[in-house]
Amino acid sequence: MSAVTRTAGAGTPERSAREHKGGGLPGAVAAEWGKLWTIRTPYACLVASVVLMAVFAFYFGSIAQINDEPVQPVGNAPVTAMVLVQFLVVVLAMTTVTSEYATGSIRTSLQWVPVRHRVQAAKALVNGAVAFVAGILLGALGMAVAWPSFDGYATFEMSEALVQLLSMGVYLALVAVLTVGLSFACRSAVGTLSSLFFLLAGLPFLLMGPGSETLLKINDGLPQSAGHHFMAGDTTPYSSMVGLLLVVAWATAAHLLGLTVLRRRDA
Repeated sequence: MSAVTRTAGAGTPERSAREHKGGGLPGAVAAEWGKLWTIRTPYACLVASVVLMAVFAFYFGSIAQINDEPVQPVGNAPVTAMVLVQFLVVVLAMTTVTSEYATGSIRTSLQWVPVRHRVQAAKALVNGAVAFVAGILLGALGMAVAWPSFDGYATFEMSEALVQLLSMGVYLALVAVLTVGLSFACRSAVGTLSSLFFLLAGLPFLLMGPGSETLLKINDGLPQSAGHHFMAGDTTPYSSMVGLLLVVAWATAAHLLGLTVLRRRDA
């Protein structure tokens, strides 16, 4: 009788629900974290970003000293370098999505985590976390390298430096989220990289070229320009917090676009 009871209890709806509940979002995040560090791309991107930041920050400080520019915060060097460094974060975040579509392993990912928004959220959280930490460390490296090259043409205040370091981490995290969203929308490395290069570099260059006030105002609303205002702590043409909100809006829009495509099209 007891054996029958145990057998019946094993098949109850409550127990079946518990067995099939899965790991939820934490489990999906853990899976994405594990997958991220099993490929070479993140290591290559992080090493390249260190080299690029060190070279560009030193160059920025040297040019400021040679051209006798006004004294400025030392954090301006790594902030400016983010224009280039951000593309290594783009490649890192993009690969976590587009490589799965290229190899077909996205089907396995969606079988393990059938809830579509959970898959995308997990990739966004993992890439955003890595980019946030990388942004802070790269910013600190840029300040350290740029300080001697400025040769007296830069200032250092701890509170100001900490704010800029945090802002660089937040900006790169949002770039990673934006990249994940567009990667799900485009599904290919070429399409994603082309779209992001145009949005973050090509379009700002085109809008700033003619010098039109209208075009410059449009450029101020793009993620690259808004991010720079946020990281540099600018007050014109808007405050740094407005710049942050603009980047958040772009990242949110890209995330929703990617989620819409993911839900409507099969892997």
